[in-house]
This record gives sequence, structure tokens and C-alpha cells, in this order.
Amino acid sequence: MSDALTLPAEARERAGKGASRHLRRTGRVPAVIYGGKEEPQMIHVEAKELVRLLGTGHFMNSIVNLDLGGKSVRTLPKDVALNPVNDRPVHVDFLRLAKNAKVEVQVPVVFINEDAAPGLKKGGVLNVVRHELELVCESEKIPSEIEIDVTGREVGDSIHISDVTLPEGSESAITDRDFTIATLVAPSALKKAEGDTSQADAAGEAPAADDAEAEGEADASGEDAGE
Repeated sequence: MSDALTLPAEARERAGKGASRHLRRTGRVPAVIYGGKEEPQMIHVEAKELVRLLGTGHFMNSIVNLDLGGKSVRTLPKDVALNPVNDRPVHVDFLRLAKNAKVEVQVPVVFINEDAAPGLKKGGVLNVVRHELELVCESEKIPSEIEIDVTGREVGDSIHISDVTLPEGSESAITDRDFTIATLVAPSALKKAEGDTSQADAAGEAPAADDAEAEGEADASGEDAGE
């Protein structure tokens, strides 16, 4: 299970673009706590401490106890908006957690016992389709990662969600199909797939990245406009 994190916070009374910019100039990040059948609460947190917690690599699937005026508010981070130029956090959404609540999280996948996979020993490559799994978990039992054992796997094998034993208190958020998590492929097949992708990009699909960046800038601007 992910370790709970603690983040000091302070209430903020002013919203709007100007107030948010002032907070950022003073090393603070505006944020909001919502959910739990209570009114949303505007807060701000220290930028340096937030960046440190983001650097742990498991901030988004950890319980974060917000220390707010001597009161601890149990939350789960739901969104961190980043500045599209310097990747610094500009706003955070925290979901207030009720007791025994279930939450949807993204949990990273880790593959183990690769030296016991005949297909990999023969030169095969583990082609990871999903680096994270969308899970619905009990808030007290959010796993830090999901281990997938590849013992005995051969080239041509596929690993589906049905092959994975999820920890107690967790279930897949996707229930309408037995989706693929990874495949064991021959190096030649992987190179062909990469070549096909490169050709598609050259044919005009590459600008999608620019579109995504533009959308990110729009999101950040929208947040500033609303705060």
C-alpha cells in the first residue's frame, strides 16, 4: 500500500486570476478540496513541498493528509495542472475522502522474474502496452504498484488483466473487456511496429503532439482565468 503523505496547507479567501498569480509569486500553489458531500474549500500549499512530494513518483496514488489549521483532512490528489513552459505546478485538486470510501486511481505496473521467462532469454522483448492500471480501490488499501510475474512466458504470449491477481480491496476499473497489459514479441516484430509508427508520423500524424501541447496551454490559461 502507498504510504500516506502529509502536506501543510492554508485556507485562501480570495479567488480569481490576480489572487492566484500573487500566491505563485510568493512560492505558493492554489488548490481546492472537494467531495465528501461538503462544500469545496479553497486552499494553498507551499510550492517546494508540493514539488518534493510529486518527486516521490507516487503522489497521485497516495493518501495525502492536508494539515489545515491544525485539522487533518484526508484526501486523494485528482489533478495537478502544470505550467506548459516550465512544468511547475500551478493548481491542485484534492478529493476529500470519506471513511471506507472507494476511489479510482492509476497504479504503476512492475514486471518481476524476467530471468525466468524463456521468451526473454531467447531474445524476445517485453512490449508493455499499459504502464499503469486503472483500479477502483478501498481508500485504505491503495497499492503502490502491481507486480506481474512473467515466469514461463514465451515469445508470442500476451498478458491480460485476467492473468493478474489484484490485491485485496482492488478491482479493475475497466470491466467490459479483458485488455492487454503486455506482450512478448520477437525483436524483429518490435522494430517493424516502430517503423510503422515512424511512417505514420511522417505521413502527418505527428502534429497531434502539438495539439496536445496547445490543449495543455489552454487548460492552464483556463485555470488562471477561473482562479
